[in-house]
Amino acid sequence: MHDSDAPRDTLLIVEDEPKIARLVADYLEGSGFATRHIDHGDQVLPWLNEQAGEERLPALVLLDLMLPGTDGLTLCREIRQRWPGIAIIMLTARVEEVDRLLGLELGADDYICKPFSPREVVARVKAVLRRSQALRDPAAAGGSQLTLDDEGWRALADGQDLGLTAVEYQLLKVMMQAPGRIFTRDQLMDRMYRDHRIVSERTVDSHVKKLRRKIADIWPEREIIRSVYGVGYKYQPEE
Repeated sequence: MHDSDAPRDTLLIVEDEPKIARLVADYLEGSGFATRHIDHGDQVLPWLNEQAGEERLPALVLLDLMLPGTDGLTLCREIRQRWPGIAIIMLTARVEEVDRLLGLELGADDYICKPFSPREVVARVKAVLRRSQALRDPAAAGGSQLTLDDEGWRALADGQDLGLTAVEYQLLKVMMQAPGRIFTRDQLMDRMYRDHRIVSERTVDSHVKKLRRKIADIWPEREIIRSVYGVGYKYQPEE
């Protein structure tokens, strides 16, 4: 395990392959982060409980999907329930699990497919932490802010409630969890409807249209939900 001297910026790497863990840690530490490495799933929750008692929780967890002991899916679910303020990026070689990782059931903030570049990991970590900071403290992030209130199922644009339906809220949340990522209509349908009802692509288009209209009522000159011709949609916040 690699201990840190800066708990505020600590990142927890949960990865059972030591070479991968060391490489990722080296790049993250080179970018100014402190790291802690755990290589067994059963050690993660006890360590986080200990850190919570000392108010030293990590800002983000890089969590491998396949681990000895408690698996990454279970850990993601537990961390999200116990410590919702911790950002989670899943590391996976199983592309078929991606929808589940980012969906309502688990709610990871992002995922990175193996094999990956360590530079990509650093970039994604920085992006997720910026997004998490903006959700926790919009004023500190500066500029116009779109924030989500999961308890009230509300989306706030500069503090103003957009008045979204439950489906519109889920649609926006899914895209906000992965800024810049292009979602097909099928992917959005799977996440919007937990009962996996059969709906047409036009239904997705209709929800997107209504969502855009409600955002435009407050931000008439901003287009943050963008169409990608022939593919689907993406959330593209202004930098």
